[in-house]
This record gives sequence, structure tokens and C-alpha cells, in this order.
Amino acid sequence: MRPAENIKRIFKNASVGTNPKADDEILKKLIQTHRQAANEKHVRSELNTWRIIMQSKITKLATAAVIAIAAVLGITFLGQSVPAAYALEQTIQANHSVRFLHIKEFVPDQDEPKEFWVQCDEFGNITNARMHFPEWSSPEDGAKVTLWQNDKVQVYFKRKNIHFIANEQKVAQMMLGLILQADPRFAVEQLRELEAKGEMKISIETPTDKAEPTVITATHTQRPQKLILFVDQATKLVTVLETYGQTKQGYELISTQEYYDYNIPIDEKIFTFEGELPEDVVKIDQTTQEVGLVQGNMTDEEIAVEVARQFFEALIAEDYAKAGQLLEGTPADYMKKIFGPMKFLRVISVGPVEPHPNPATRGVVVPVTVEFEKEGQLIEHTFEQLGVRQVYNQPGRWTIFGGI
Repeated sequence: MRPAENIKRIFKNASVGTNPKADDEILKKLIQTHRQAANEKHVRSELNTWRIIMQSKITKLATAAVIAIAAVLGITFLGQSVPAAYALEQTIQANHSVRFLHIKEFVPDQDEPKEFWVQCDEFGNITNARMHFPEWSSPEDGAKVTLWQNDKVQVYFKRKNIHFIANEQKVAQMMLGLILQADPRFAVEQLRELEAKGEMKISIETPTDKAEPTVITATHTQRPQKLILFVDQATKLVTVLETYGQTKQGYELISTQEYYDYNIPIDEKIFTFEGELPEDVVKIDQTTQEVGLVQGNMTDEEIAVEVARQFFEALIAEDYAKAGQLLEGTPADYMKKIFGPMKFLRVISVGPVEPHPNPATRGVVVPVTVEFEKEGQLIEHTFEQLGVRQVYNQPGRWTIFGGI
């Protein structure tokens, strides 16, 4: 391997590579309104919460699932009366307080599922969540485990051996969407509206054998999507949700969610990393420090260039604390371990700024050419994909997040 390729690999392995904060105002309103509704006893308030949820892009899939689940609420579809066993009052009683839930999500051709554990308080607010993401689901980051509690998220990146901590609210909002998939009470009014508009067709099959689940098929009339739900006849709870997308050959299975342990208390240890993290794990805690560089009056392009320039100037000065602060808040000792064997000499050029190839990062690319010495060799190298963006949940501050 050539020296330039080797240094590029080292830089790449040092990247934190976390996903960016999505400032979705609708989702903020979702949590606020849900908490208000949870403390009120009127069904109307809960239905208002549902309307807000329906407008959120992130909860579109959850919305479709909840709509389909609501078919068990005693509403007539296409001239077919739902069996009396699925009366509205009985279903709400079965689902009105989902305190604990364990979910596995499978996709075709992948043996290992995504896995979620969720805990709620007596008002329906998310208090704890744990998520397992296999290697296949996040090839850039690798397999990772995420914990959420009190608006703080912890992520263990197994391949990178990094323990990342940041302030975060979106996880609770996403978990609320999963809970609503299993709780049909929010869907009643919206379901009636969609059925009246002709936007969905529902079919229900209830086997005479009570041990067999009721099968609810919800087919969108305006989107190429179909959902099939399996509902336990005794508990009126959803046990499996299958999502299908339409192809030229027909509907194709996209994912299968399996629901376990409704309202069975989860061991508190599942919501911690107790005994899981290696002793040499690199801890990056953005909740205890200010990360990156303040933008001030600079444009996005100007601050991105300045972050890139100051990062390499800090490496030239062997100021690993400052360099780490500009690289997502990486600890100085880890920066020294990674970059100490190299002697950075000068920054040759910075820019021009380009949009990042992945728009979801909300960042930019700042190509940087530097000169450094390693093992007696003088190397000039251009980092063509140096990524710079706003710091996760610290508006007005910018950091390097990848591409080196």
C-alpha cells in the first residue's frame, strides 16, 4: 500500500461518522402534543395528536400501520361489518397503555433483524429505548447499538470501537411511532376520513379457530404499498406487521415487524451498556463540551473552509485537543494515537466548497491538500471528500464529520 493510501485509510477509520440532526419542527410538535394529550382524558385531544403525527414524513410508515390496525375498531368497510369481537371499547382497553414492547424487524435476504426495546411511563411518554442495528443496515457505520433516555442518545459503534453521546429528541419521536403501530386508538377518526376519500381498501379475515390470528390487509389506492397485520384474537394486539411494495410482478415483501412482550417489564440493564463496552472504547461525549467552531457572521462555505483549515493547522501545531474538538469532539489522547506518528508540515490549499454527495448529512465537502512526513517520506495528499457540517444538536457550530 502506498503511503498516501495508508494515511487515507487511517483518517477514514478515525472518522466518527454519526448521522446528522434533522431539525423537524413537526416532530417536535408531535412529542409536545402527545405529552399534553397523555395527561388529558378526552379522546378528542388524542385524535388531535394523531393529526399532527399524520403530517410527519418520518412517521408515514407508522401512520399507514396504525390506520390498518384501526380496522379492528368496529368500523364498516366496503359493506363488510367487522365482527363484534373487535368492538371499539374492547380494542382500546387492550391497547390503551403500552408500557413495554420488544420489536424485531426482518428484511428479506438478511438473517439478523433490527431489534428495538421500548419503555413508557403511565402517561404514554417514552422513557427508555434500545435499538440494535446490524451491519447490513448501516454499512458506513457498521453494526451499532443505540440507547436513549432523557433526551440523551448513546451509540456504540462496534467496528470503530467508539462510544458516542449527544443530546437527542428524535429517537423518542421515532419510538412513539412504533408504539402507535401497536395502539389503534389514535387512528379512528383518520381512518374514517381515508376510507371516505377512497384512499385505502381494507379486508379482514377472522378464522373460526380462535388460536389463529385475524388477518387485516390494508391496500393503499394512491401509493404502491400494502400492509398485512396479524392480530391475536384473544388480546386484540398486533403480533406481526408485514410491509409490501408494488413491483411489475406484483407486491413484494419489504419488511416484517414482530411484536413481543406487550407490557411485560423489561430488565433495566437492557437500557444500559453495563458490561458491554470494551475497556479501550473511545468515548466521545458531546453533551459535556462545545464541539466544532462557531459560525458567527460567516457563510456556510466560509465556516466550512475555516473548520477544515484550523483542523489541519492544529495537527501541524500538534494541538490534538483542538484538532479533536474540530473532529466531533474526539478525545486528545485518541487523536495523538492516530495522528501522532505523522508530522504535518503545511496546508497547501483548502476548497472550493461543494455540496456533500449525501444530502441527508446537511453538510458540504471541502477538499484539502496538505503536506506531511511519515516514516521519513514527504507526502503531498488531497483529501477530496472532507465532510463539514453543523454540530449535532449544537446549532451555529460546525465540525468535521468524515471523508478523511
